[in-house]
Amino acid sequence: MQSPETAAGAQRQLSVATYNIHKGFSFMPLLARRPVLHALREELRTLNPDLVFLQEVVGEHATHAARHRDWPVESQYEFLADSLWQSHAYGKNAVYDAGHHGNAMLSRYPITHWDNEDVSSHRFERRGLLHCEIAVPGWKDPLHCVCVHLALTARGRGLQLARLRQRIERLVPAGAPLIVAGDFNDWYWRHRATHELAHPLNMHEVFELFRGVPARSYPALLPVLRLDRIYVRGFTVRDARVHHGRRWGRVSDHAPLTAKLELARS
Repeated sequence: MQSPETAAGAQRQLSVATYNIHKGFSFMPLLARRPVLHALREELRTLNPDLVFLQEVVGEHATHAARHRDWPVESQYEFLADSLWQSHAYGKNAVYDAGHHGNAMLSRYPITHWDNEDVSSHRFERRGLLHCEIAVPGWKDPLHCVCVHLALTARGRGLQLARLRQRIERLVPAGAPLIVAGDFNDWYWRHRATHELAHPLNMHEVFELFRGVPARSYPALLPVLRLDRIYVRGFTVRDARVHHGRRWGRVSDHAPLTAKLELARS
């Protein structure tokens, strides 16, 4: 049996992952346009994080469901959550005739409130900020999480970073733990998200703390670009890893990032 001190210490630990799942289709040329959701779910289970920040998640697609026999009956986020992540939220961003896709959060702990703010910079590229409040047992403050997938254009990203910063300043108490993660598309050398979002809000990117720069996460087979990030406030970072190579390249064009965090003592 754990002592109270051990149990309290364990409760402060949190593992997180962020992953752009490429709408559940393989990225590898020989498997192009082939659903890989079953393999993707198994790979997520091997990572075994408490929280999962997902981008490019299909909520519904009638054409794919009719064409592919192994397409799940439920939404992709419900299929991936299965019995491991009991709570989930989905922010619908892009809507089209066959269905829709967006960002999703999977959590082992209850998501007590969530909201999806439309921050699209133009009508051809729909983007949203999926903001969840999570009740982690034993924590006095709710954990605030924001899952993002920012624009491909520098102008669009700049506008969305400003909206994200304003949202956090308005809705997240200064003392509350905070995680912002996802696909920032921030591949320029000066790492705009760090300077325009993290520094003003006293946040830190987990790989910058470990290695001085964000992780290379794209393409998953042999990452070159630093597109994906995990920014935190109110945590000590215990570990940060990027999962890449052939195994991961067969299920998405992005490599997943994981981090082990410990709630900072107040």
